[in-house]
Amino acid sequence: MDNVTNQVMAKIREGMEVYDLDGEKVGTVEFIQMGDEDPTNLAVEATTDQKPTSENRTWIDDFAQVLAPGNDLPPEMVERLRRYGYVRVDAGVLKSDRFITHDQIAGVSEDRVTLSVDEDALLKS
Repeated sequence: MDNVTNQVMAKIREGMEVYDLDGEKVGTVEFIQMGDEDPTNLAVEATTDQKPTSENRTWIDDFAQVLAPGNDLPPEMVERLRRYGYVRVDAGVLKSDRFITHDQIAGVSEDRVTLSVDEDALLKS
């Protein structure tokens, strides 16, 4: 991870609103995972206990998943997200969570994350 990417990711906090390229609200930041500090080392140094998958779900989450089914992320994508970092976005009750990679972030202000892509380009859980 380069220093500029880490600086941008470090500005993001849980609860911030996320807007896509068109100014449409995607959801709110649920979790931030910084990227791997040393990509030459096969182990991920900056990992946390939370995985970029759907875990610890409530019955409401399960019901919403039935109404708006999303695909589970393939293991290769999970590893890529862990290595390079991601932001998990709660898109609401009837939508799957979204994952934002560092290169999809156009800017971070005091209370808002603005993306360089529209919502359809984001990974879904």
